[in-house]
Amino acid sequence: MASFFDDDQPSNLTEFSVSELSGSIKRTIETAFDQVRVRGEISGFRGQHSSGHAYFSLKDDKARIDAVIWKGSFSKLKYRPEEGMEVIATGRITTFPGSSKYQIVIEQMEPAGAGALMALIEERKRRFTAEGLFDPAAKQLLPFLPKVIGVVTSPTGAVIRDILHRISDRFPVHVLVWPVKVQGEGSGDEVANAINGFNAFQPDGVIPRPDVLIVARGGGSLEDLWSFNDEAVVRAAAASAIPLISAVGHETDWTLIDYAADVRAPTPTGAAEMAVPVKADLEAQLAGLAARLAGAVNRQMDHRRQNLRALARALPSLDQLLALPRRRFDEAASGLGRSLELNTMTKRQSYERAAAKLSPDMLVRRLVERRQRVNERAALADRIIERLIERQKAHLGRIDATLTAVPARLKAQTGRSRDRLDSFSRRADSAVINDLRRARSTVSAHDRMLQSLSYKNVLMRGYAVIRGEDDRPLSRAAGLEDGRAIAIEFADGRVSAVTGDGDKASPSPQAAPATTAPAKPNPPPKLPKKSESPAGQGSLF
Repeated sequence: MASFFDDDQPSNLTEFSVSELSGSIKRTIETAFDQVRVRGEISGFRGQHSSGHAYFSLKDDKARIDAVIWKGSFSKLKYRPEEGMEVIATGRITTFPGSSKYQIVIEQMEPAGAGALMALIEERKRRFTAEGLFDPAAKQLLPFLPKVIGVVTSPTGAVIRDILHRISDRFPVHVLVWPVKVQGEGSGDEVANAINGFNAFQPDGVIPRPDVLIVARGGGSLEDLWSFNDEAVVRAAAASAIPLISAVGHETDWTLIDYAADVRAPTPTGAAEMAVPVKADLEAQLAGLAARLAGAVNRQMDHRRQNLRALARALPSLDQLLALPRRRFDEAASGLGRSLELNTMTKRQSYERAAAKLSPDMLVRRLVERRQRVNERAALADRIIERLIERQKAHLGRIDATLTAVPARLKAQTGRSRDRLDSFSRRADSAVINDLRRARSTVSAHDRMLQSLSYKNVLMRGYAVIRGEDDRPLSRAAGLEDGRAIAIEFADGRVSAVTGDGDKASPSPQAAPATTAPAKPNPPPKLPKKSESPAGQGSLF
């Protein structure tokens, strides 16, 4: 039996062109589904296109359908579509012959509640936030100039090429790529294992440990990016000890890894720009800083040189520096003689005042006062001792009268006490005698000192004292007028004289006698003899 599809058998099927068949399908679908209401979750919404139209998808847990809102209908919507929003869309089904796809042209749309996937993301976000995985305080700072960069992405996509190209253009460094699946079943576990694997590298190992990690993927729908909402990926990113940059999707795409990462980049290219600086800019900045430093040093040196020159001009000459000290030295030298004379006069006046206070009469008076005080104390001591002896005798008499009636044993003890008392009495007499001897020695020493300080001893060596009319000693010849009467005191007496010039003729006997009879010298104060005592008291010496 010949086959129905044999080439040699004529076919009764109508032959259509591709355009005719696509057009027929389009008319059939538009006729059958002219007005429909569809409930689904918005996915892949990127906002309005530059033309004003909006392209996205409606999906549920089993299927998805492309959707489009034309520019005229978009402006009439009461609620703006948002990614993940569950909506009820009213429109018609049509096809696009150019790609053999069907889609719904939405004319009206109203929200129907949060989508299932978005609700799951929100629930995970709240749980991870409560655990502290998204805490901003735990974020790490990116290194300024990393030596090694680890990239977790697909090795075959355009993302890795964009990252490598951008890094090589800005600042070429060592890049380690950990190839993973970024979409589909098991992709989340691969990404988490890659992050943990990079963190397991040792700093001094065979494979260098990265200084920063980049987790990257291109744009896509919520289902395409679902791997980066996986719990294992979020926990691995939050626990990474290496600073991590999240570059998943486009700028409008948000996944949970963006919250757990240390830094979020809007695109994979932006992540490469965040990871490394521009080498040319750094070199230019370094060159600029070096030029500024050199210029600053030169300007500072010029400024210091100008200041040094100004200071050198302001410095006075050597003669100017020494003029004032030289003048001060001359003034001091000229005033030195006068100062010495004034100092000598001041010292002489001070000495004369002190010498006037040290007169022999004063010393004699003090010696007499001291001797009288010693005699009074000796007399008082005698009276005190006599009283003590009388008291002791009276006391002993009373004791002796009391002890006459006691036994012989007590009499013997009383005898010993009497002996001790006699011994004490003898010791007291001896002490008083010793004190009187010491006082006599002190008075004798004072007397000898008075005799040694007396000016009479000086006169015995050939000196004389010149006294004026008021009988006061004269120490200087200046101020004496001619013809004044003076007295000259020698050791054995006084003589009178008249002042005058020795070169002139001697005055007539009527003017003034050449000499006079020796005047009777003033006798020194009579001291009491050692054998005599004042006030009729017996001598203690």
